[in-house]
Amino acid sequence: MQPKLLPSLLFIVFFGLASAHLHAQKGVLRGTIIDGETAEPLYSANAVLKGTQLGATTDFDGKFELQAEPGVYDLKVTFIGMSPTTITGVELKAGEVNVIDVIKLEPSSNQLEAVTITAKAVRNTEAALITAKRKSANLIDGISAAKLRKIGDGNVGEAAQRVTGVSVEGGKYVYVRGLGDRYTKTRLNGVSIPGLDPDRNAIQIDIFPTNLISNMTILKTGLAELPADFAGGLVNIETKEFPTKKIFSLSASVGYNPAMHLNNDYLTYEGSATDFLGFDGGARALPAQGRRDPVPSPLTAGSEEVGAFNEAFSPVLGAQQATSMPNFSLGISKGNQFTLDNDHKLGYIFSATYRSEIDFYDDFTLGEYIRPAAATDYELQYTTRQRGQQSQQDILLGGLGGLTYKTPQSKYRLTVMHLQSGQTRTSQFNLDNSEAGGATGQSGYRAFVNNLEYSQRGLTNILFNGEHHSKDGNWDVEWKLSPTFSNIKDPDLRRTPFTLNAASGDSSFEAGQGGNQKRIWRYLNEFNGVAKIDLIRNLQLAERQAKLKFGLSNIFKYRDYEILDYDLQFFGSQPSFNGNPDDVLRDGILYPNGVAYYNAQFGSPNPNAYQSNNNNLGSYASLSFSPLMRLKTIFGLRSEYFVQRHTGRSITAAGEINNGADPKDLEEALENEEVLNSFDLFPSVNLIYNLTEDMNLRASLFRSIARPSFKELSFAGILDPASNRTFNGGLFAYPGIWDGNLSETRINNVDLRWELFMEPGEVISLSAFFKTFDDPIELVRIPEAQTTPEFQPRNVGDGLVYGAEFEFTKGLGFISEALAPLSFSGNFTYVFSRIDMNVSELEARERFEKEGQNIESTRQMQGQAPFVINGGFIYSDNDKGLNAGIFYNVKGPTLAVVGGGLFPDVYTDPFHNLKINLNKKLGEEQNQTLNLEISNLLLDTFDQYYSGFRAENQVFQAYSPGVTFSVGYSLNF
Repeated sequence: MQPKLLPSLLFIVFFGLASAHLHAQKGVLRGTIIDGETAEPLYSANAVLKGTQLGATTDFDGKFELQAEPGVYDLKVTFIGMSPTTITGVELKAGEVNVIDVIKLEPSSNQLEAVTITAKAVRNTEAALITAKRKSANLIDGISAAKLRKIGDGNVGEAAQRVTGVSVEGGKYVYVRGLGDRYTKTRLNGVSIPGLDPDRNAIQIDIFPTNLISNMTILKTGLAELPADFAGGLVNIETKEFPTKKIFSLSASVGYNPAMHLNNDYLTYEGSATDFLGFDGGARALPAQGRRDPVPSPLTAGSEEVGAFNEAFSPVLGAQQATSMPNFSLGISKGNQFTLDNDHKLGYIFSATYRSEIDFYDDFTLGEYIRPAAATDYELQYTTRQRGQQSQQDILLGGLGGLTYKTPQSKYRLTVMHLQSGQTRTSQFNLDNSEAGGATGQSGYRAFVNNLEYSQRGLTNILFNGEHHSKDGNWDVEWKLSPTFSNIKDPDLRRTPFTLNAASGDSSFEAGQGGNQKRIWRYLNEFNGVAKIDLIRNLQLAERQAKLKFGLSNIFKYRDYEILDYDLQFFGSQPSFNGNPDDVLRDGILYPNGVAYYNAQFGSPNPNAYQSNNNNLGSYASLSFSPLMRLKTIFGLRSEYFVQRHTGRSITAAGEINNGADPKDLEEALENEEVLNSFDLFPSVNLIYNLTEDMNLRASLFRSIARPSFKELSFAGILDPASNRTFNGGLFAYPGIWDGNLSETRINNVDLRWELFMEPGEVISLSAFFKTFDDPIELVRIPEAQTTPEFQPRNVGDGLVYGAEFEFTKGLGFISEALAPLSFSGNFTYVFSRIDMNVSELEARERFEKEGQNIESTRQMQGQAPFVINGGFIYSDNDKGLNAGIFYNVKGPTLAVVGGGLFPDVYTDPFHNLKINLNKKLGEEQNQTLNLEISNLLLDTFDQYYSGFRAENQVFQAYSPGVTFSVGYSLNF
């Protein structure tokens, strides 16, 4: 939160408390009135308490507010051209706010008589989202805040799995229709922002507590006003701006996993005193001369200077055992709205969250396998296997604050969010390398490895936007400005691999085998700036209502990235360490008192440092109108001019520059040069035909794009210390195989859907979709790197995806009155995917074709699951304040890494997650909530495996998350 906002917030809180005191003797009624035909808010609709002179008129958001003496009233709602509706039994209590979420008015032509319903019946918590889904311009699924409360999920990551076609990876990242992260985009309040992981499109959605969410929608088809870089789905999370009633809540939760928590074998290491806040306090700081070229070493500097440099490295290299604590989280939220003079309103909302999660895997397994060369030898051969223990603690400290100021014709909103994340990962692995003469290029050794890792990530996002509505209702204007600042540090990653001599029992650091002791620092700074304006002209076309939309947007991104790594080296023979990592830097080991010293593994310029920027200038226009009574059409055209520039160089080019070569003469040395430059047009057509009032038939066609990330379009080589696997940027060329020209993927999309809406909140839908991909980008195992596990993003052959979705949400009261509180909600997505392999991949596979095998020219798309299943039974009794549910989620086997040639493909096995959730309102005013949750009841394991023809599957990565029990408590004042 910026310091300048603090006085404003203090004023708002004080004013809000004073306002509440002045009106303590009256009750307040708030509500929203929408057009049941279009799902849009009704401006200047009237709401009157019958038998009184008290009334209110809705604003441009369709919202109204009334104040009256305590009592039970009938509320009459009217609007010109709409059938009036009366809501009976509206109770107002002194000093309290009564909220009617949504009141729908139907056109008088559809409903000739007035409607009377009870206040209890009108509280259909899904009404707004269901109506929006039914009347939306494009194909939309989602989940409302009311349903979030109903099912009891604590954050959006847990709740997203209830949405049709959605799976959530690691409880954090949304995948839509089984497509990977590359084809899913996440927005917050309608603006694209980066997440805590800079190499993902999707933001980490579990950071948002459900009590701050207005709704979460997933758009599956394109509109001209939407960004073009998605194909699976666009996730939009809307935070509350004007709380319908005062919010002041405290929450806490504790999670316990018997396999992970209160375990004395948990691994950790001595870090910084500020680790619990999500950042390093200096214990892992880079030595002062760590960037000097060359760094102080016995060959380049005096003994005193070298000694000072070496002593600046932390001596802690080994993991230590400790007792792991349970997961826990704390949260506080506050918000309110109040009316100023002249119908001006001011609202505020604030939330702070702290969370600590601990994972401990006692049997974590990593494997590297290859195909044998002989055509009759089917079983896969291992090159390296690692097995051991891995621990991880994730700290998240987050804050979100927002102010909204509303006039009769305008609304201004300021939202500031900061997220601070710290991750400590500690592991000990026994490493087994294939015997010499066995797998290709292996020397045969055994090693014991300690890995100490820390990553801190900070993200600050600011959103300032305004809405303006003309008095005649003909024009609507909305603009948004949103800068985001990201800072990521991976300070002092330590890998200590002792190569073991089976004959003598000695241990030592051996290059080419277990390797030398290594230290790594990684730094990333990124700026993301969004500016956009949208204009809407409401008009008449052929005597029917129509909307003309047009707008401009500009997104600018800049990234500065650097990797610094150092190896421990020796003069002469190594001392004996007896396999103890804490002996490596003991007194008398480091130069000048000993023979060990640290030497930089990078030069000047650094090949693993780059600066990249891109700019995306977009414009669009669309027209929405109904040429026929039951047919709505939306035609749109979007243009995007995208330019990406890169400054970086390959290892070879860096060496030549260091030897005096001019970077301008080197193809693999780029100085702010264009690596992408494209102008694309993205047409979209959406058709909605109303078969009946509650039944739609939809069709959509749109074109979209997927672009490579900064990291993918670079020369960087990024090592993961735990797995010892390396990511190589797509600019690295391999002559005859890969030219280093990584390009965009252009996608054509076709969607059809039939949907039937039943009250209250029940729906049946059946969808079909078809997508083609030009030059899709996939992560492939680099065939040319036969002795080390290296991976690279590459354009592969053209792709094809088609599938179907079925959604069914229905209460069970039609079976028996006793089952009325029970409902079933389920969805199933089936997807077929195909990649037409390019010549190099096909030839590589054919070189290792086995006897009896027929290598086809097509395969499954990387990252695309063949099916997604979500289902659950929900019990809801609002009178008793009891909600419970049992939910099941699974995603089909997915190609994770593309192999080819020597290397087999890697697949992710289905993870069957069965979860129980129960929440109960407590207290006379039901202002307390107790939530119980059990996840992974089936005790399924996470498995990624190598798959070969007629071969037994072999482990790529495997661990068991166990079953987790969570208890949460919240108190609303």
